[in-house]
Amino acid sequence: MGAEPNSASGYQVAPEDLTAQVAALGEIGEQINGLVGSVSRLAESMPMLGTAPPAMHLAMRLREAAGEAGLTAEIGTADTELNGFHSALQAAVTDYVATDETAARGLHNTGGAQSC
Repeated sequence: MGAEPNSASGYQVAPEDLTAQVAALGEIGEQINGLVGSVSRLAESMPMLGTAPPAMHLAMRLREAAGEAGLTAEIGTADTELNGFHSALQAAVTDYVATDETAARGLHNTGGAQSC
């Protein structure tokens, strides 16, 4: 997906496939971003498990597990990493397409496109 083997010249890059991957990563990023909000709200709320000491202890442990050092941190890290990868892939595809178009225009202007 993105770069396919081509027996004549090695690999052939398919910008359309890469653009589809960028779009899919964008959608996944939006979903993870929604999770960040949900997990933050979960970490802020105290589970209603009762007032007995074991229930209060369990509620505190659950809240800590969802908090800044637990699930919230993990989801936040995943969101940051995915956004970084998404941005890098989007920039690479944009640069590749621009470079490819420039090279094609250069070949066309010099008559090199006639042999392609």
